[in-house]
Amino acid sequence: MKTIHLIAPSGASLDIKSPLAGIEWLSAKGIQIENAACVKRVSERFSGNDAERLTELNQLAQLSSQNLVMAMRGGYGIHRLLPNIEWSAIAKAIQNGLQICGHSDFTAFELALLAKTGAVTLSGPMLNYDFGQANDDGQVIPPNEFMWKHFLNAVDQRRLDCEILVPQAYLGSQTANSTTGMLWGGNLTVITSLIGTPYMPSANQIQGGVLFLEDVNEHPYRIERMLMQLLDAGVLINQAAILLGGFSAYRLHDHDRGYSLESAIGAIRNRLPNTIPILTGLPFGHQADKLTLPVGAKVDLAYSANGFTLNAQW
Repeated sequence: MKTIHLIAPSGASLDIKSPLAGIEWLSAKGIQIENAACVKRVSERFSGNDAERLTELNQLAQLSSQNLVMAMRGGYGIHRLLPNIEWSAIAKAIQNGLQICGHSDFTAFELALLAKTGAVTLSGPMLNYDFGQANDDGQVIPPNEFMWKHFLNAVDQRRLDCEILVPQAYLGSQTANSTTGMLWGGNLTVITSLIGTPYMPSANQIQGGVLFLEDVNEHPYRIERMLMQLLDAGVLINQAAILLGGFSAYRLHDHDRGYSLESAIGAIRNRLPNTIPILTGLPFGHQADKLTLPVGAKVDLAYSANGFTLNAQW
C-alpha cells in the first residue's frame, strides 16, 4: 500500500484534530495521502454538499489501481447520493485493482455496489476513529495493533485469516460445521434501510451467504426489531450463517427489567430455523478491535461451540 485516497461521503468531522492526527500517523508509515482537503469540508451536518460528495465518489473511477480509497467517517449522507453514483465505472476500477474501504454509513455504498455490479469492497477501518481517535483528554490514541495487522493483510495480501475463540450460545442444531458462501453485511441500521430498494443485494446474490452485522448507539430492543424485519423480509433465512460483531454504546434502563442484548439475540434464535447458526464475538464494528472484511468475496467459515474461523482470498 503506497497511497491512500481519502473521501468524505457522509458526515462532517466532529473535530478537525481527529482526521489530521490520522493523516499524520499514516504519513509517518510512509503512506502518501491524497485528497486530504476533503476532511475540512462542511455543509450542514455533511462533509460537503451533495454535489461535492457525489463528484468525489464518481471520480473514484479515474483513480490509479495503486490507490486504496478510505472513507473519513460515517454518520449519514450516502443515501442521498445513491441514484446518481456511476456504479459500473467504479466497479471497472475495482476490477483493475482499486480497493475501497469503510464501514458504518459506508455500508450503503458497499451493498449498493455489490447489488449493482458484484464488485468486492472492504468493510474496515476509517480515518477518524481508527487512525485518529482521541481519549477524553484530547490525546491521540495510537491505532489498534489487531486492526492494523488485519487491515494490512487485507490490503496487501487480499487475505482474511482469523480465529475467534469465544463460546457460542446460539448455534442452533448445528453445533459444529463448516460452510462456504459470499460474505456480506455491515451496519444493521443501514442494511435494514435498504430493504425493498434496488440498492439491496438480491435474494439470488445472498442465497447461502455469510451475513455479518454490527451497530452503535442502538438499544437492544431496536436491534431486535431490525433483526425481526430482516427475518420477516426473508433475508436471515436465506443465509448459511449470521455473524454478530460489536453492538456498542447503548444504555440499558431500569424498566428493561433484565432485558438485554442476549435477550434480543435469543428472540431471533427462537424464530430462526435451527439449521442456521448465529455466531457472536466477531471483532468488527464501532470498536478498536476490527477485522477488514471483503464484502462480496467467498469466505470459508468453520464453527463449533468454542468459536469459529474465517478465511478468504480474493
